[in-house]
Amino acid sequence: MGLNIQIAIDCRNPHELADWWAETLDWAVEPQDAGFIRSMIERGFATEDQTKLHKGNLVWRDGAAIRPVEELEAKAPARRLLFQTVPEEKTIKNRVHWDVRLDGRDKDVVRAELEARGATFLWTANQGPHEWHTMADPEGNEFCIS
Repeated sequence: MGLNIQIAIDCRNPHELADWWAETLDWAVEPQDAGFIRSMIERGFATEDQTKLHKGNLVWRDGAAIRPVEELEAKAPARRLLFQTVPEEKTIKNRVHWDVRLDGRDKDVVRAELEARGATFLWTANQGPHEWHTMADPEGNEFCIS
């Protein structure tokens, strides 16, 4: 039996960071069911302070997920990133990061686009003929583009 995973990203603003990564990867933010959320509050399983309005929609305050557009309706998506609230700021280098493959796009052009949207350039590295930029998203999580 094979196992499946999702990657969870600790952050301060999960909805804003999910929006940023969805745009970066050309993915979609998973819709949240406002009716279901309201029913959980009405039945006493949740409270109003566990929710918020994001872009006019009622959502769970502490989490947002993204996935490829073509997997948006899948009950068990193969690829999913979950952004979840943590109380502390990021303080050290990530032990795990992801590499964003540019499919032939110029990494310097993509770097500039990402910086214009709030990413930070950290450094350029190479191994043999392969070169990449290491960046940080708006909350400081490292990723590479190549």
